[in-house]
Amino acid sequence: METPASRLQHRLLAILAADAVGYSRAMSEDDVGTLAALETARAHFRASAQEHGGRVVDTAGDSVVAAFDTATGAVQAAAQVQARMAEAVLAFRVGVHLGDVLVQPDGTLYGEGVNVAARLQALADTGGVLVSGAVRAAVRPEIAARLADRGEHRVKNIEHPVRAFALRPDGAGPDAAAAFAADREIQGFGGRPALAVLPFDNLSNDPEQSYLADGIAEDLLTRLALARWLPIIGRNSSFAYRGGNVDLKKVGAELGARYLVEGSVRKAGERVRITAQLIDATTAHHVWAQRYDRVLTDIFAVQDEIVQAILDALEASVDAAEISRVRGRSPRELGAWELHHQALGHMARPDREAFEQAIALFTEAAQRDPSFAAPTAMAAVALYFCGMLGWRPVAETLAECRTLSLEALRRDPEHPTALATAAAIAVIAGQHAHARGFAAQGVAIDPSHALGHYILGWVLMLEGDAAASAAELETALRLNPNDIFAPMMLASLSGAHYMKGDFTPAREVALVGVARAPEYPLNHRALANACGMLDQQELGQAALERFLELSPQYTEDVARRTVPFAAPADFDRYMEGLRRLGWPAA
Repeated sequence: METPASRLQHRLLAILAADAVGYSRAMSEDDVGTLAALETARAHFRASAQEHGGRVVDTAGDSVVAAFDTATGAVQAAAQVQARMAEAVLAFRVGVHLGDVLVQPDGTLYGEGVNVAARLQALADTGGVLVSGAVRAAVRPEIAARLADRGEHRVKNIEHPVRAFALRPDGAGPDAAAAFAADREIQGFGGRPALAVLPFDNLSNDPEQSYLADGIAEDLLTRLALARWLPIIGRNSSFAYRGGNVDLKKVGAELGARYLVEGSVRKAGERVRITAQLIDATTAHHVWAQRYDRVLTDIFAVQDEIVQAILDALEASVDAAEISRVRGRSPRELGAWELHHQALGHMARPDREAFEQAIALFTEAAQRDPSFAAPTAMAAVALYFCGMLGWRPVAETLAECRTLSLEALRRDPEHPTALATAAAIAVIAGQHAHARGFAAQGVAIDPSHALGHYILGWVLMLEGDAAASAAELETALRLNPNDIFAPMMLASLSGAHYMKGDFTPAREVALVGVARAPEYPLNHRALANACGMLDQQELGQAALERFLELSPQYTEDVARRTVPFAAPADFDRYMEGLRRLGWPAA
């Protein structure tokens, strides 16, 4: 007797799985146009599949699944359809795997072969094609030559790691290949670009200085890897470029690194001059450069000092370069890392509209890469400011912040931004000891993390340690004086001086903050508060009026909920300057 199971067939097929990038956002913006674009894309997939010996078997939602008798046919179809849709409204990611599948009589496919293709699709670049090792072994040599190794990946519900290979565009010459390799995403790091530290050159006549040159580069590698901020190319790979002039574009392409750090050491007597540069390998242009002159009394102390100084500059410089790189681009074109940096760019303009745009982009970035903690954490930070400034209902907003903070920690319990956010949310809940622990852990993992020092300083102020708070906030501003959070840092630093009783420095810092970001409300508040204590009524009243224009929903109840001092008397002191200007206590 024939049963449903007996009608299933096991077959070895090449499976192509594709999914539209940013489909939900596109539908919310233009549902009719997006559906039309989706139908056009499906027509391209059907035509390419038929041309290369395959057939589309499923088009659920915004996805496409096709089956092919040969791996070569599947890869050729994937490449063709991506080329045809290079300028289309919708962009797709495509994964291809060769494996065993179960085929139902109606043509529906099941099994690990389908699942692996779907997992590869999720790892692929926007507009790119990612194939498995099984596919690479089965395709024709001319296609295999276009496949770049992306390493092994652990993927959901698949027992063994999957080795992935990215398909380079057909006909790409050396320059195009270099740009592809240097600009590719290294998976498992939220789409973050890779960074390589090249060996520092010893420009001295003293061969002993090679130890200092190598020590600086090796310490940089170790510290960067511990911070887990970007994927870092291993020493054995990057140190192969020792000696002589190198083509930086070629090095970036060969290493798969978008950013390169290089430098030199020159000794004269007891003095040593160390230079360091951060290079964008896709253009070979300098992103940042600095020179350090030191007296060489203790080689290890000098090495530690220089390494820390370089690290302090690198993170801010890369973030600034990445924000600039994605500015003005359509979110539909961007991956999770790029969306995250586009959102950071919006937060550099601290007003309600910009923060709402940032929250939407952080949310989209988090959805596109469920392993990426930073956008979830930053969405919580942006929401907190919206609640604190009265731009959103405070109780509901703080509850949402807590949910996002917990999700960020679940994604990565050692991510510095996730820990900073956890600290901020814990202190709002009155859990001051937990807050200090989270914040201290974050800056221990990444001492160059300006946001981490900012949050630690804020937590310390709320605990009542205003002097330690001011020191941490000054560290945050030293690490990155152009940080997107600089206006917020200045407002908090003014608050720390105020809580120390140093009202004149509090006023001066607030004035810097107002000049830096005239539309950010809290520096006007800080200025008014300091002026109230200094009995400078005219300047104070003007600052208070401007604050309330920018944040009309701000009340003392909002302040009490969002700036929760451990000691109630500290909150009263925090409000006293405003009250002297006539601020209502109710």
